[in-house]
Amino acid sequence: MITVTNLRKTYRQGERTVTALDDVTLAVPKGSIHGIVGHSGAGKSTLVRCLTLLDRPTSGSVVIDGRELTSVKDSEIRTARRRIGMVFQHANLMDSRTAAQNVAHPLELVKTPKSEISRKVDELLGLVGLTEFADAYPSQLSGGQKQRVGIARALASDPDVLLCDEPTSALDPATTEDILTLIRNLTRTLNLTVLVITHEMHVVKRICDSVSLLERGRIIEHGPLHEVVGDRSGSLGKSLMPLPSSSLDATLPELDLLLVGETASAPILSELTRRFDANVNVIAGTVETLAGSRFGRLRVEVDSPVPLSEITAYLEGAGVHVEVAA
Repeated sequence: MITVTNLRKTYRQGERTVTALDDVTLAVPKGSIHGIVGHSGAGKSTLVRCLTLLDRPTSGSVVIDGRELTSVKDSEIRTARRRIGMVFQHANLMDSRTAAQNVAHPLELVKTPKSEISRKVDELLGLVGLTEFADAYPSQLSGGQKQRVGIARALASDPDVLLCDEPTSALDPATTEDILTLIRNLTRTLNLTVLVITHEMHVVKRICDSVSLLERGRIIEHGPLHEVVGDRSGSLGKSLMPLPSSSLDATLPELDLLLVGETASAPILSELTRRFDANVNVIAGTVETLAGSRFGRLRVEVDSPVPLSEITAYLEGAGVHVEVAA
């Protein structure tokens, strides 16, 4: 659904040329949620502006549902943008308009018949759980409710893609959970393709199917969540499921274990104890569900008469990612 190929954006600052995006390439399948993470200055905002044609890329292409957006004429930009719904960090609602009037605004701009606007607004407010707040002004709404109105407004033009730019960073934890659940449910209900720009790993873990790490304008890591977490050589996997702390006074061999899917629910450690006459002590660990898959991250201390190489070979044969702790 979303295909970005060799996207490059440069700016002139006096006599200098600044490269904000450098050969960015990614693909997001229809109906999935993809996270773009990176620190401030990584190029996330520039990527958003290029995807929405607020800035023209210097080179490269953006294709949504088979249509090349970067080649559209200036006179066609407004129509092209209707294919992308935007959800901002702050809802950016018009204070003088009610919730319903804010949602109606994009439809009014394209001269949609009033009867159709009324039907569509009612439908969208119901979809985001705000039917009873149709006549409320932004000053009467909570932060989460404002964001729900912003999401409804973004969906008014029936977009193919929902682009969320830091959608929860201004919200408290409980409201964040509500909004992330809403985005996930809308993705499934409307078969949307969603791109989430964020610096919060919690957001990625909570709703994303895949993720890219943007640094200095380049994507340096990319992939489905289960693959990224399983790749312990990259920083993304370690950020999503950090390594447990080692024992300060460790005298026995320690293993870092990553268990994925059914393996995370299997009695691996019990079987290890029986098979190798081993005493296994769990030093630290966590079990989480990411993108619908279950992951377990453990650091264990192993005391066994059997060589450690034989134990690690057994674990790897059982589908466990194993590293000997340093």
